[in-house]
Amino acid sequence: MSSQTVRCRHIVAGQVQGVGFRPFVYRLARELRLGGSVRNTPQGVVIEVEGPREAVSAFGARLPAEIPPLARLTRHDAEPLAPCGQTAFRIEASAPGAGHAVLVSPDVATCPDCLADMADPANRRYRYPFTNCTNCGPRHTITRAIPYDRATTSMACFPLCPACAAEYADPADRRFHAEPVACPVCGPRVWLADAGGAPLAHGDAAIAALAAALARGTVAAVKGLGGFHLVCDATDDTAVAALRRRKHRPSKALAVMVADLAAAERLARLGDRARELLCGTVRPIVLAPARDGNGLSPAIAPDTGEIGIMLPYTPLHHLLLSAFAAAIGPGRGAALVMTSGNAGGEPISLGNREALARLSGIADIFLLHDRDILIRTDDSVVRPLARAEAPDGGALPAAVVLRRARGYVPSPIFLPVSGPPVLGLGPMLKATVCLTKGDQAFVSQHIGDLETFETFGFYQETLSHMRGLIGVEPRLCVADLHPDYPSTRFALEQDTWPVVRLQHHVAHICAVMAEHGLTEPVLGLALDGTGLGDDGTLWGGEGLLVDPKAGRYERLGHFSPMRLPGGDAAVREPWRIAQACHFALGVRHGDDAAWPWRKSEAGASALVGSMLDKGFNCPTTTSCGRLFDAVAAALGLCRRIDYEGQAAILLEHAQDTSETGAYDCPVDTSIFPFRLDGLALFAQAAADARRGLAVGRAARRFHLGLVRGLVTLATAMAGRTGLSRLALSGGVLQNGTVARLLPSALGKAGLAPLCHRSLAANDGCISLGQAYYGMFANQP
Repeated sequence: MSSQTVRCRHIVAGQVQGVGFRPFVYRLARELRLGGSVRNTPQGVVIEVEGPREAVSAFGARLPAEIPPLARLTRHDAEPLAPCGQTAFRIEASAPGAGHAVLVSPDVATCPDCLADMADPANRRYRYPFTNCTNCGPRHTITRAIPYDRATTSMACFPLCPACAAEYADPADRRFHAEPVACPVCGPRVWLADAGGAPLAHGDAAIAALAAALARGTVAAVKGLGGFHLVCDATDDTAVAALRRRKHRPSKALAVMVADLAAAERLARLGDRARELLCGTVRPIVLAPARDGNGLSPAIAPDTGEIGIMLPYTPLHHLLLSAFAAAIGPGRGAALVMTSGNAGGEPISLGNREALARLSGIADIFLLHDRDILIRTDDSVVRPLARAEAPDGGALPAAVVLRRARGYVPSPIFLPVSGPPVLGLGPMLKATVCLTKGDQAFVSQHIGDLETFETFGFYQETLSHMRGLIGVEPRLCVADLHPDYPSTRFALEQDTWPVVRLQHHVAHICAVMAEHGLTEPVLGLALDGTGLGDDGTLWGGEGLLVDPKAGRYERLGHFSPMRLPGGDAAVREPWRIAQACHFALGVRHGDDAAWPWRKSEAGASALVGSMLDKGFNCPTTTSCGRLFDAVAAALGLCRRIDYEGQAAILLEHAQDTSETGAYDCPVDTSIFPFRLDGLALFAQAAADARRGLAVGRAARRFHLGLVRGLVTLATAMAGRTGLSRLALSGGVLQNGTVARLLPSALGKAGLAPLCHRSLAANDGCISLGQAYYGMFANQP
C-alpha cells in the first residue's frame, strides 16, 4: 500500500435522500478513481473514500460544492480512517435504526428530461403519467419512513421490471437509485371510473376520455400527488356554477391550471417573480392580477381582481392539459379549474375509496390511479410582491406565502437555538403542527380549520406521520390559551407531554422571530381576526413586546374595542359589527345610505340594537380584521360572508388606487397600553358613504389611513422601549395593500420591519411560534 494512500469518512446530513445524492457521490468517487462506499443511515449519508491523498482531498472539497440541485446539506463532518486497501467504490444497502439526521425532500415538479421522455414516441415512457427520475417526482407524499428507500415508500408494491432495474443500477443513468422509478410495465396505472367506481377506460384512453368529458361540461375528481382535485373547464360558466353548487363554495376563488407560461400570460399580468414561481420546481398556485377579457368564467374569482394560476407539476397533469386542448380544439383557451377535492370544511380526499365515498355528490367521473398517497397535501399558494417596494434591508419578501403545503413541506425552518424536541399544536383555524429537532423546526402542511371531525382526524394523522418521519418524541408541547380550540383540548387531554399555554398573538410574533433567527426582544404588530387575550377578551389588533428567551411579553398597544353582537354570528354577518360601531358613536338608527343593511336585515337589526342596549351577548374585541369587516359593511360591500376573510377581500378589491387621501387614524399615547382609534376610521368611512363618495375612494382612504395609524403606533412603541425591530404577523398581512405599504412606511419611519419569509402570516404560522417559545421554556 502506497504511503500516499489515505482514507476518510464523511457523514452528511440534510436533504440527501431521494435527490440523487448517492449516485452523485458514486460518480464523483469513480471520476477521482477512489475506492470506498456510500450508504443511507439514520445519521445521514455515510461515505468512505480511499485513494491518493490529492484525490481524497479533492473529493472532500467537491462534495459540498457540486451537490445535486435538490440536495441541501445541514451538516458535513469528516474524519480520517486507516486505509484498508479498498479500490472499488460501491453503493451499499441502507442501514435501519432509530432516530436520524435526514431531511425528506418535498415533492418536486416534473423535470424537462422526463417531459422529453414522455413526448418521444420511441421512448418506453411515452405518455406514461408516472414518469420521474432523481431530479423530480413524488417524495414527501409517498414516504412512510427514513431511510428513504423504495421499501419505505408507497412504491414498495411495484417491483421493478428488468428494464427499470437496469436503469436503477446504472451509474450513468439519471434514474440510478431513483426510488419512485417506474414504467408502464411495472409501475402505477391510471383509469377512469364513473361515480359508482365502475371502470370506463384505462391508460391513455382514460385521460383522453376525461378530457372529452371536461370539454362537454363535466365535473371530475382527479387523483393527483397529495390528494384529489375537483376539475372542470374554467371557461364554462355552467360547469363552474355546478362545481360551486355541489362543493358548497359559492364565491371563494378557484385555482386554475394551464399548460404553460404563455397560457398563463394570457390570463394574468405576470411579473418576473411570478414567472419564476410558476415555472420552478415547486409550482405553487400563484396569485396575479387578472387580464380583462381573458376568457375565464367570471365565477372563477368574483370577489377579487386576482386569479390563482398554476402550471402542471406531475406528468398526469401535463397529459391532461394536452388532451383537453385537443378536445376543445383551437380558438378556446385550455384552462381547467383545479381545486381541492373536498366538500366545504373537510380535508382533501386521499384514497380512491375515500374519494368515491366523499366526492360522488360533486364529481360526475373519477380519474383514479393505484399509487397510494401517504400524506394529504394541498397545493401551496403564494402572492408575488414587487421588490422595488421593499425598504432598505429587503424586509419585504419577494413573495407572500398564503398557504404552505406541497413543494415546501417538509423543509425545515432553521433556528438560532438547539434543544430537546418541542411540539407546537397550533390554533383552531388554518391549523398546522410544528415539531422541533435540534435547531430545526418542521412545520406541517396546511391542515385546515379544526371545526369538523374529519379535519381533526387529519390533524391527528399529520401529527402521527410527522413524529414518525422526523424520528423524535416531544419533551414539551405548547398550546393556545383558548380552552375550546380542539388543538388545546388535545393537549390538555393527553398525559404524555407537559403542556405550556401561550397567547395567540405572542405566538404570531415568535414565529417571525424564529424565521429571522432572533433571540433578543422585538416589537410586534399582530393583526388578525381574533385570539383569546390574557384578560379574557378577544384580541386581534395588538402591539407587543416579545422576549421568548426571558419567557415574557407585554401588551404595549391595541386597537380601540368594538362589540360583536351575537358573538360568532357577527363574524358571519359583518353588518352587525358595523351597527355596533355606529352604536358606539351614538348613532342608533340610519337611513339606507348610512345603514345599507337596514331593509334586508330589518328584524335582526332591531334585535341587535336591543342586544347593544342591554349589553347582552356582545363580547368585546380589539380585532383589526373585524374592523375591516365593519368598514366593508358600512360601504355596502358585504353584509354576510360565506368564507373567512371575504369582507376584507372585497374591501381591498374595491379600492380606487388613484385616490391619495387617507383617513385620520389617531393613536392615543396618553394612556397605556396605547390605543389606535379604529372607530375613527370607521366613522370617516361611514360618513363618506352617507355623503355618496365613491366606494373605491373610501376603501382606499381606509387602507392608507390604517397604514399611517399603524406606523404611529409602532413609533410610539419604539419610543417607549428603545427597540426598533418590529415583527409583522397575522392574517391582515395577507392583504396585498397592507403587505406592500406597511413595511415600506415603517422603514421610512426609521424602524426595521420583519416579515414572514417562509410561512403564511395567518394562523398557519402559530404552531412555529408556539414551538419556538417552548424551545426556551424547555432548555435543560
